[in-house]
Amino acid sequence: MDRLGLGPLLPPDEPLGCHSFDTALGRCGIVWSELGIVASLLPDAGPERLQRRHPTARPVTVLPAHIARAVDGICALLAGEVRDLRDIVLDERGIPEFRRQVHALTRAIPPGQTRTYGEIAAALGQPGAARAVGRAEGDNPFPPIVPCHRVMGAGGAPTGFSAPGGIETKRRLLLIEARAVGQLAGDQQPLF
Repeated sequence: MDRLGLGPLLPPDEPLGCHSFDTALGRCGIVWSELGIVASLLPDAGPERLQRRHPTARPVTVLPAHIARAVDGICALLAGEVRDLRDIVLDERGIPEFRRQVHALTRAIPPGQTRTYGEIAAALGQPGAARAVGRAEGDNPFPPIVPCHRVMGAGGAPTGFSAPGGIETKRRLLLIEARAVGQLAGDQQPLF
C-alpha cells in the first residue's frame, strides 16, 4: 500500500501512465502500470488530483488499447449503460489478501443490484467482519471498476462513500444503474 493508503505499493521508478476524462458524473481519472490499473478516481479527478495521488504517473493522451477500453467502459457505465467491468485487469500489488477478496466479491455484484457489508463478510466465511469489509470498501482504489457503491449498510441503507460527493455520489451511481437495468427489463417504476 502506498504511503497514503491509496493503492498498490509500487517500485518508485516504475513507469505509470495516467489520464483524466469526462463522464456523465464529471471528470474521472485512471492510473496504470504495465500490469494493470493501479487506481481509478471518481469526480473530480483532474490532472492535478491524479498527480497529487500518484506523483510518478505521467499524463498520456494516446491510450493503450486496453486502457482505452477501460475508459470507454467507465464512461458507458456512468452514462447509464449496463456494463460489466470485470474484464479490466487490476494491479493489486501490495493490497492485502483480505481486501483483494473483498474486491473480487464486490466486482461480482451485477449492475442494478446491491449487497450489504455483512453479506460480503459472510461470503468470505467471516460473518463478524462487516466493519472490516466496510473499511476495505472505503479504501477501494478502483471505483467504479470495483463497484463499492453497490455495497450497503445493514438493512440496505446507503452508508459512507469515500468518493467526492459522499453518499450523494453513491446514490447517483445506484440510480443510474437501476434506471439502465430497469429500462432493459421494461420496468419504469420509481426507484426510491
